Amino acid sequence: FFFSLLTFDTFRNPPSTMVRHHLPPFLLATLALSLSDTSAFTTPNHHGSIPSTTRQSRSSSVALSVYRSPIMMPTQEPLVPYRAPGSTYDQFIGLQSRQLRDRKLWIARYIDEDAANSIISSLLYLQSESDKEDIKLYLNIPGANLRPALAIYDALAELKADGCKISTTNIALCAGMGALIAGAGTKGMRYSLPNARYLLQKTGMDQVFQGQATDIALEVRNIKKWNEKINGEISRVTGQSMERIDQDLKRDFYLSSEEAVRYGLIDEVLLPMPNKRQPPSEVGVDLGSFQSGNEQKYQGENPPPTEEQQGKPAAGMLRTTDDDDPKIAKA
Repeated sequence: FFFSLLTFDTFRNPPSTMVRHHLPPFLLATLALSLSDTSAFTTPNHHGSIPSTTRQSRSSSVALSVYRSPIMMPTQEPLVPYRAPGSTYDQFIGLQSRQLRDRKLWIARYIDEDAANSIISSLLYLQSESDKEDIKLYLNIPGANLRPALAIYDALAELKADGCKISTTNIALCAGMGALIAGAGTKGMRYSLPNARYLLQKTGMDQVFQGQATDIALEVRNIKKWNEKINGEISRVTGQSMERIDQDLKRDFYLSSEEAVRYGLIDEVLLPMPNKRQPPSEVGVDLGSFQSGNEQKYQGENPPPTEEQQGKPAAGMLRTTDDDDPKIAKA
């Protein structure tokens, strides 16, 4: 309270009046420290206000300390031109939407509930558009939850039962339930790139389970039951026996693209096509005739005779009729 009265008195009276009061030195030092937040060498004037130069300096220092966020590139989906059927102009749409119009669906993410809802809705939309045309799935699935992945697996089985052919192509990795989805395509249309891999493994808990000992035992029993069911689905897809599936899935079971073909998980590995030569033709290639029916140079079997064969002199020489040997051209 005393320092508040002292500060109020300082702003009321000029500095000369303060000296007449003969304030103690420690009070003068305290007063200087209380005024140091404005400037080290600036004191209020006789009106009790701070000079404008001090305000400008403080505002400029604040302006210089403003941090600008860096300019970032847009991360939205790339746009590509697309012309709708019956339209006379192009419009820009998302790349995935454009590929969906060509009945191509990319599944390149971890499959959870949201991913499963989006994938199943896209499959149902493509079926509603046409149930006779093929659906192409490009897969890069690093893992999946059990129930969402089984929902996609059941949706693919339902589409195949309705007569829709589904092509699956592994472009990088299909792990866990992703490998089962890769093998759920139509037989003969399950492909893989040369360097793609597969991982077959048993399922586990989606998250840490807590509770009573009896509840934990029930959860473990449920997981064992689902593992047996998944092994049965893998056996149905690959054609392998249940005993071999149980033996192979005791640990993580990795397969290359060639091994997946031999295991029965997929049907074919997509390899680059070699450069094929033109097969030899019995009919000679016509290099001279394009659109005209007239015979052109080098078209027939016997090319036209040259000037020397016709007895014509070469360029720069004159025709002569003398019998000199050797013949000499005369000007």
